[in-house]
Amino acid sequence: MKRLFCLAAIAAALMGHTFTAQAAGVEFAVGQTSDSTMTYRLGMQFDWDQSWWQSDVGRMTGYWSGAYTYWEGDKTSSNNSLSFSPVFVYEFAGQNIKPYVEAGIGVAVFSNTRLEDNNIGSAFQFEDRLGFGLRFNGGHEVGIRATHYSNAGLASSNDGVESYSLHYTLPL
Repeated sequence: MKRLFCLAAIAAALMGHTFTAQAAGVEFAVGQTSDSTMTYRLGMQFDWDQSWWQSDVGRMTGYWSGAYTYWEGDKTSSNNSLSFSPVFVYEFAGQNIKPYVEAGIGVAVFSNTRLEDNNIGSAFQFEDRLGFGLRFNGGHEVGIRATHYSNAGLASSNDGVESYSLHYTLPL
């Protein structure tokens, strides 16, 4: 299990190095699960530098998200995860502030299969997210996000877990 987690960390670092030319920002998030476990997330966002369906209302765009999350628990139930996800964003038109909605499905690797009272079944999980927020001139961003983790039935146990967080993105 530890070997898989280390390999995922190395892969995430290499992917981050590959996309640094398109780096959009560093993400900081604080959240809580439905079982009241605190989550702390540090991530990188890499802009796709693409727009679709651009109109007076807004545009569709997106980014790659790579992140480390610490799941705070007691001595036996804390956890760590690495995740990587493509995220689609619909950004509404605006002068100084642009509201947005986002959705993405990616993958995550957890350091162990216990989280709170849940047996998530396997270290490998899918990460589904839905969020909304505000982008400011200069690239700063604040928002709210709901993220669900599940192994989609690939393991015999599939309790899954949700995290609800506030996030801030600092442009690079």
